[in-house]
Amino acid sequence: MEEKKTDLLSLLLRPELPNVQEQLPTARYRIKRLSEATGKDVVFTLRALPYGKVQRIRETVVGDVSPSILLAGCVEPDLKADALKEKYGGATPEETVKAMLLPGEIEDLSRAVERLCGYRRATIEEVKNA
Repeated sequence: MEEKKTDLLSLLLRPELPNVQEQLPTARYRIKRLSEATGKDVVFTLRALPYGKVQRIRETVVGDVSPSILLAGCVEPDLKADALKEKYGGATPEETVKAMLLPGEIEDLSRAVERLCGYRRATIEEVKNA
């Protein structure tokens, strides 16, 4: 049994396993409605949030947390840009996002950020004894 523990420890110490805080997963998502409206692909780049960030957002935001999660996890476009604020008339980045995107789009993008964080998907599986 001690040999198995040592083997597992060796696997976890391998250099190709990055510290998750140093290399957060990212993914790109095409917004269908905006892509069709502009005639070009409108693609958002989203990144996982560091440990505890989603939980802190859920604890501190009153009401719908989806816009805040999206704002925290969106790498591109810069949803806090003054130009977007001016175009969509939002007093805050959250209001800007709500004026720019449909509620379902905000929810889908927010869930995508959560999936990148490991939420809302299966990340473990039970191992049956052999």
